Amino acid sequence: LVHTGQNYDFELNEVFFLILLPIISFLYASVGHGGASGYLALMALFSFPNEMMKQTALLLNLIVAGIAFTQYYRAGHFNKNLFLYFAIGSIPMAFIGGQWALDPAIYKKILGVFLFFAVLRMLFSTPKSLKNPNSIKPLLAILLGAGIGLFSGLIGIGGGIILTPIILLLHYGNMKEAAAVSALFIWVNSASGLLGQWSSGIEFPPLTMLMVVVALIGGSIGSYYGSKRWNNKKLEYFLAFILTTAGIKLILF
Repeated sequence: LVHTGQNYDFELNEVFFLILLPIISFLYASVGHGGASGYLALMALFSFPNEMMKQTALLLNLIVAGIAFTQYYRAGHFNKNLFLYFAIGSIPMAFIGGQWALDPAIYKKILGVFLFFAVLRMLFSTPKSLKNPNSIKPLLAILLGAGIGLFSGLIGIGGGIILTPIILLLHYGNMKEAAAVSALFIWVNSASGLLGQWSSGIEFPPLTMLMVVVALIGGSIGSYYGSKRWNNKKLEYFLAFILTTAGIKLILF
């Protein structure tokens, strides 16, 4: 990568970046996520300018999460009520978070630690049958959604990486239901956060269109296998891997 003042000239490592990008979108889409935390990690690794990373991650989130939701919805895994309660709180707060120009370092580290606890809780908790999932508590879901939305807008993610383990830990749904709800949750939060940033001006890298295309390819394949081919246990292992990777990224970068 070559930096020339405020300009961004993406030349030397573009092939490697574009090879890795669809792999990330594949992994995240397989569990109903847009992949923003992975894109942020990859862009940090390839020295993207900070002022471009947040909005670029949200744009890719819109594309991949939209594809993931479509696949999971068609497979019959979407729980509308579960989505609505979390979304009511999250959408306005994601817009507010997207407008704030705060240093996200402390927030990233808090989220990273939280993700590790979520992974441990998922992997080592006693399995509970979800033939009769817990009843949704509307006020709790709205408040949790608001917190996730604000946090998501601040650091440029869709929030699914927080929402999915919460749904599983509260036993509101199984892995595929959590993936379906998280995919649409990510989409609306990403759109809201992007609109919040738009009001203060945004800028995308020169390779944005190519990034969208390769992320779309990886996300389409990943969401197909996640929604139709793989069982809940395999998806849980994928999610644990993704949460661990994202947690390391958030703490270290």
